[in-house]
Amino acid sequence: MTVLPAYGRDYKSKKAALADWHAGKDFVCAVSGSYLSIRDNLPEIFIRYDKKQKIVKA
Repeated sequence: MTVLPAYGRDYKSKKAALADWHAGKDFVCAVSGSYLSIRDNLPEIFIRYDKKQKIVKA
């Protein structure tokens, strides 16, 4: 599942994106638009960052 940072956040580095994911901050599902976080315990999450041009596996 691919997720995007919620609430207008964006990250310049994968380190920053992963830090917020592991800190439990909210992200948005790229397909459904629903909010989720690490607390939802979903398998295989990919985070888009740097204006949605890069991707990192969480």
